[in-house]
Amino acid sequence: MIGAIQRASQALIDNSEFLTSLDQAMGDGDLGITMGKVGEALLVYTKNAQPTDLGKFLMSAGMEANKAAPSTMGTLLATALMRAGKEIAGKTEFSSADAAAMLHAAFTGIQERGKANLGDKTVLDAIHPADEALSAGIASGLSLREAGLKALQAAKNGRDSVTSLQNKVGRASWLGERTKGLPDPGCNAFVVVFEAIVGK
Repeated sequence: MIGAIQRASQALIDNSEFLTSLDQAMGDGDLGITMGKVGEALLVYTKNAQPTDLGKFLMSAGMEANKAAPSTMGTLLATALMRAGKEIAGKTEFSSADAAAMLHAAFTGIQERGKANLGDKTVLDAIHPADEALSAGIASGLSLREAGLKALQAAKNGRDSVTSLQNKVGRASWLGERTKGLPDPGCNAFVVVFEAIVGK
C-alpha cells in the first residue's frame, strides 16, 4: 500500500503541468498545483511509515491531503482516502475483495461530497466505470492485477466518453458549451493516479 501511494503521489507531481494546462482551458488553472501539493505531502507522510492498521493509515493520509490542499479537488481526494480507509479499518493487509470495496467507497464518498451526477463531466465519470470493472473482474476470479488493468481501461474509456460533453459542475460549468470537446481535468487526474497504482 505504501508503494502504491508513493507511486500515485509521484505521478501527481510529475503530471502537475499537464493537469494545470487542462484546468486552465476550463477557466481555472490550479488543479495541477493542488495535486502536486497533495503528492508532496503524501510522499513525506509515507517516507518512514510502518502502519500496523492500514485503515487508520489511509484515513490519516486523507487528513494530510486535506491539510496540504484544502481545495475542492483536495477535499474530494481526502474524502476518497478516508472512505477507503474505513473499509479496511483494523487490517494489516487487504484482499482483492477489499480493494474493490475500497474503490467503491471512494467513488461513493466523492459522489456524496461533490454532489455531482454521472454525465456531469467530472471525476466521477472515470471512477464509476473503474469501480464497476474492478468489482466485476474480482468477482469473476481475475487476479487483482488483471482486474486492475481492466478497471484502468474502463477509467480511460469513461474519461474519453465525456470529453464531447459540457461540464455541468464547478467553475468549468461557467464556460458552458465552450467546454465541449475539452478533456475533463478531474477525469484525467484520476487516470493519472490509477495508472500509477495499477501500472501499465
